[in-house]
Amino acid sequence: MFNKKGFDDSNYNVDNFEFIKKTSPIVGDLIEKEYNRQKNNIELIASENYCSEAVLAACGSCLSWKYAEGYPYVRTSGNTSRYYGGTKFVDELEEYCCDKWREVFNTDYHVNVQPHSGSQANFAAYKAILNPGDTILSLTLDNGGHLTHGSSVNFSGKLYNMVFYDVDDRGFIDMEDVRRKAHEVKPKLILTGASAYARIIDFEEFGKIAKEVGAYFMVDMAHIAGLVAGGVHPTPFGHADIVTTTTHKTLRGPRGGLIFARPELAKKVDSAVFPYAQGGPLEHVIAGKAVCAEEALQPEYKEYAQKVVENCKAFCDEFLKLGYKIVTGGTDNHVFLLDLSDFPFSGKDLQDRLDEVGITLNKNCIPNDQRSPKETSGVRIGTAPMTTRGYNEEDFREVARKIDAVIQEMK
Repeated sequence: MFNKKGFDDSNYNVDNFEFIKKTSPIVGDLIEKEYNRQKNNIELIASENYCSEAVLAACGSCLSWKYAEGYPYVRTSGNTSRYYGGTKFVDELEEYCCDKWREVFNTDYHVNVQPHSGSQANFAAYKAILNPGDTILSLTLDNGGHLTHGSSVNFSGKLYNMVFYDVDDRGFIDMEDVRRKAHEVKPKLILTGASAYARIIDFEEFGKIAKEVGAYFMVDMAHIAGLVAGGVHPTPFGHADIVTTTTHKTLRGPRGGLIFARPELAKKVDSAVFPYAQGGPLEHVIAGKAVCAEEALQPEYKEYAQKVVENCKAFCDEFLKLGYKIVTGGTDNHVFLLDLSDFPFSGKDLQDRLDEVGITLNKNCIPNDQRSPKETSGVRIGTAPMTTRGYNEEDFREVARKIDAVIQEMK
């Protein structure tokens, strides 16, 4: 399905544009245009990836129209607790999906596969253990965190009392600051995880700090979940009380979320997802999540995860050789931030210009950014999607030189 130039179209029949156009010419045409954009562009957005034809087919299956509010089985009786009939097979599917994800991460944690997204997974996870007004110690958006980690415009910042730990002068998470603030404010929850952080996160140390102050410890591993599954990033399991993730980033699955929790929190997590935060689960997406889990268990997937990290280091190193500043000075995972604070143009300006030449990335704040979040002084660069397409280290070095040529024209 994938190759360096784009997709191998010879056996790719999921996006049947002509069939769609018979019913909706406009929708079919727009899907075809987006397909061609994805096929021909160099995709560097760290939160995106290409999923397999099998995942796409599962998501487009007859499960799309099946309602199944509730959960497959009541643990005490073994009976279904759905609010609809006809759920025998989706019950089996959802339980199978849960089993596969426990296998992927080699854990005995409870897993809920129903969240529609990573944001909804976080919303439900907070609800399971917190009350409005409780204190969360977290990483800010401009230091690499996520919108749902306490941004003032997000539910997390509006419902909870947010206190933020900092990064040091190099851009690394300051663990001494984490410990000091944890002891000062006694948070109900300590949260880590990021959408734009290029270094290994010390889950073990975070867990120790949480125990010191009697806090819950939660990890949002949405970006690095595939690297954890592939064995190239330390696991949060065994350290965190709750772990959330998406399935569509480094895991290469459908758009959706997962929540893992220590067994004693299972009931609270499940009730926070349904009926509190969501209604009927998307069983067609759960089918795609199950296929994704099976793919993540294959030996080839571990090779992929390793290549993602190796490619990212090579990509980042090429920018350093070209004289650019990188936040934290390098990368340990699938992403890094190019620091444009010394340039006369913003991250948005570079994002827009690269779009014009077929290179897709996104603007991103850097620590202590002097530009607004709508402009930013950085861009976020990831290697997961193009590694799926078969790019190697030299390919990424070449892309760095292409981006450099564009920047030189803009100066």
